[in-house]
Amino acid sequence: MGGGRLTPLFFPNSVAVVGASREPSKVGHVIMANLIAGGYKGSILPVNPKARRILGRKCFPTVEAAGASLAAGASRRAGDSRSTSSRPANVDLAVIAIPATLVPEIIEDCGRAGVGAAIVISSGFRETGKEGMLLEKQLVAAARRHRIALLGPNCLGLICSQSLLNATFARSMPSPGGIALMSQSGALCTSILDWSARERAGFSRFVSMGNEADVNEADLLRDWRDDDGITVVAAYLEQVSDGQRFLSEARRISKKKPFVMLKAGVTDAGARASSSHTGSLAGSEKAYMAAARQTNSLMAGSMEELFDLIDLAAKQPLPRKAGVAIVTNAGGPGILAADACEKADLAPASFSSRTIKKLREALPAAAAVYNPVDLMGDAAAGRFRDALDIIAADRGVGSIVVLLSPQAVTDIEGTAAEIVEHSRSSRKPVAACFLGGKDVESGFEVLRRGGVPAFPFPERAVRALADLTRYALRRRERFEEPNAFRVNHGSVKRIFKAARRDGQLHIGGLQALEIFKAYGLEVPAGRLAHNSSEAEEIGREIGFPVVMKAVSPGLMHKSDVGGVRVGVTSAAAARRAFEEIDASVEAHMPGALLTGVAVQRQIEGAREVIIGSSRDPQFGPLLMFGLGGIYVEVMKDVSFRIAPIGGAEARSMLTEIKSFPLLAGSRGERPADIDAIIDAILRCSQLVTDFPEIVELDINPLLVREKARGGKGRGGAGRGGAGNDGREGGAWAADARLVIKP
Repeated sequence: MGGGRLTPLFFPNSVAVVGASREPSKVGHVIMANLIAGGYKGSILPVNPKARRILGRKCFPTVEAAGASLAAGASRRAGDSRSTSSRPANVDLAVIAIPATLVPEIIEDCGRAGVGAAIVISSGFRETGKEGMLLEKQLVAAARRHRIALLGPNCLGLICSQSLLNATFARSMPSPGGIALMSQSGALCTSILDWSARERAGFSRFVSMGNEADVNEADLLRDWRDDDGITVVAAYLEQVSDGQRFLSEARRISKKKPFVMLKAGVTDAGARASSSHTGSLAGSEKAYMAAARQTNSLMAGSMEELFDLIDLAAKQPLPRKAGVAIVTNAGGPGILAADACEKADLAPASFSSRTIKKLREALPAAAAVYNPVDLMGDAAAGRFRDALDIIAADRGVGSIVVLLSPQAVTDIEGTAAEIVEHSRSSRKPVAACFLGGKDVESGFEVLRRGGVPAFPFPERAVRALADLTRYALRRRERFEEPNAFRVNHGSVKRIFKAARRDGQLHIGGLQALEIFKAYGLEVPAGRLAHNSSEAEEIGREIGFPVVMKAVSPGLMHKSDVGGVRVGVTSAAAARRAFEEIDASVEAHMPGALLTGVAVQRQIEGAREVIIGSSRDPQFGPLLMFGLGGIYVEVMKDVSFRIAPIGGAEARSMLTEIKSFPLLAGSRGERPADIDAIIDAILRCSQLVTDFPEIVELDINPLLVREKARGGKGRGGAGRGGAGNDGREGGAWAADARLVIKP
């Protein structure tokens, strides 16, 4: 099973149970009983200084004493010419279920015994407060000093069906199979075990992670990636320990097998307050959805979806095409399934003329032979099988949904058996949906025993198939390395240093634009005017029309206080605009310090978009893109990605928003310079990656011209056309703000 760090955790030759008990109600007793009942073949060594034997096994006062006993036994076997044992003499795994305060010393004992891995079941650590946190740090320090892979603390334990290891205090051990599950909730683990018994879902690994003081999600993903005994990986997550490493490992494992996530705590309730558009729109759910999209993982929206995806991915082959065929013995359910396919963006298969001809020959004249295929209410089990075999042979079909309505003459169990037999001989996934309750339960049981996922409603079957199809088709895509531009890194560093020196953590206006200019984005020509005369002079210098904006520390929303003037077309108008802005800011913010008024060249004939970033506490910089105006303010029509990203991800950020047709060109309008927007997103991605001290960032608006006629656009900000010279294409950061760490 390989020689990785986690091998003694899942494939130990010997297990010491620290805290083993003679009392059936104690956790230490249940763990011992589960190890024995599960059929574990290695040495089981109870550690309890107050007992001589537990469940027929000799007890030891310490783990070190248990190891010494193993060594003595190995020595005796070595002197016996008949012995064929090659077991090492040390304890591989320790399962610890004792009071928390005693655990660090037990880890020291494990270190002396040469233990390779430990599972700390005990609670009373970080989850209890400051003292528990300090205790957990001692625990981790001891484990790392002795190079012990530590699972927990505060966990249910783990199950590895491949080694017949049940090192948990759960009620049962699942059937063996290809599912590997990790969970940050022990209670959820027990619920999934109960579900798996009913659905006949088999597990290879079952891990309760607890506090993840040492072994975390990324470690498990790495360990499970190349294990051929694992066909699908699932995770219940409340947080991740190392977001960027998690992304890397999730991306690697999803290239080999489906990875299904269920994230808890995704609402914005309790999220930190934020003054930026990105910060107010972003949240835990957005970050995890972006993580799933970028790693081609499957994101379940509920427990129901998690179970559906696990069941389908574990029992059926992956779709090779997008087309789905619907087979039913009732017209209504077939229509509902077709509606569900459209809502889930799962394309219905178009049958070939050969398939249609064969269906007509095999089915009654009244049957519908186009997709959905209606076999009629009197369909016998054999009619289902004939239709399935014909449809599965069609090259345009990627998957099949079979619907059964329990009518008077329906052979429910016989039909289920025929579906199972077809599934065993086909390389295309089949999802069955038997509608009803008591009457169809016997059919559900036949399907479960035969390895065909059984759904009570067509919408659930279609949703799971659609998600698995998208995963399978995207798995062929190659990972794109993030773009790397030549930028003026030193200039940004100097601006940040000066801002911190002045106690200025909110950077806006022209100073913020200098940062983006250093990273290759085009910015409109302009300067800061300190009085009306300077405003007139700057306007003449850069050319009218101009835009004028108030610059004042702490002023975030300039338009709310009358601090913006657009379309200033003359020197006199520039003077007047300065005075009006000065008076309006004073009226709305008495005593506020007006640093000046930014006077900038007005970019005409451009559309407004917004690019932003906020720092997610788990994944790091989270990029946001959307159209400006009401599309971001009211409709919240935005997309997110975790930086850094490459060009394909940046392009998908554009195409994901509902209002993308407005950028692509609709109702006779010419498209915007999409390449320039992508270039700007990529440069922002590099900026927030290069400078992790950036907490928030907004370019609002990024002004985008129409795509150049007969060309591919200007290729992006920083190389586009200038200002108001009549050239086409390009994008300009017209206004921006950043927040940095102290």
